[in-house]
Amino acid sequence: MKFGPFAWSMEIREVAVIGAGTMGAGIAQVCAQAGWKTNLFDAFPEGLDRGMARIDAFWDKGIARGKTTPEQKAEWSARLHAVGDMAEAVGKADMVIEAVPEIPDLKHSIFADLDRLAPAHAILGTNTSSLSIADIAAATSRPEQVIGMHFFNPVPIMKLLELVRHDSTSDATVAAAEAAGVAMGKTTILVKDVPGFATSRLGVVLGNEAIRMLADGVASAEDIDTAMVLGYKHPMGPLKLTDLVGLDVRRDILLNLQRSFNDDRYAPHPLLEEMVAKGHLGQKSGQGFFEW
Repeated sequence: MKFGPFAWSMEIREVAVIGAGTMGAGIAQVCAQAGWKTNLFDAFPEGLDRGMARIDAFWDKGIARGKTTPEQKAEWSARLHAVGDMAEAVGKADMVIEAVPEIPDLKHSIFADLDRLAPAHAILGTNTSSLSIADIAAATSRPEQVIGMHFFNPVPIMKLLELVRHDSTSDATVAAAEAAGVAMGKTTILVKDVPGFATSRLGVVLGNEAIRMLADGVASAEDIDTAMVLGYKHPMGPLKLTDLVGLDVRRDILLNLQRSFNDDRYAPHPLLEEMVAKGHLGQKSGQGFFEW
């Protein structure tokens, strides 16, 4: 896939994804399906194994449902590589997408490494859902090539890709990320680098209010979600979505918004804090507002 001459002089042939959790594995899957050699890296071998197994299971489920052929799976699998060394994973990448936990110091450290290890032309994307892209880009010597690439879970199914541009992001980087999103089958939106961007800022506020309603006994979790699904045509209720994203992730986004805007309206509801403290994190722990 090539971009216009004003935008980028390179062609995407190889992509690296950093972090093999739920989001990273999903991103690696759609990259392989887009036709790119895809290197999936994780600092923990067991995490890398789980990520690869998750992708394989998704493809097998597609075959069982008649949505994917064995030939397609073989083609995609041939492009997907589990790599245990970051330097090897990113050394020839035209685009790198980071998908590690929302810990600022961790992301800054990874981007400093990517700046050193990735080719000079490589686009560096971060899948953060709320952290400052400018702060992450400051860990590199090429902030103009750093852009937010916020995917949604489950990545292979959700059609939206939120691109986040900070003040130094070049037009060429934006054009390259938009074209990459199209190749992955996504519809892209472009937003400014403000806390919570567009989707997280709206989503967590809705979820926090749903939690408040649940705590106040307004209705059951099922009925609150049904109200939004049937009354407002949301594909999923805010409480089930919070379970899917992770209660800890939602809590951290709210805290970031509270600090960034100095506004206690974004403070996580005490029930959310209580559930996180108990380890009830949603789907990934088996228990959240619903049982999984």
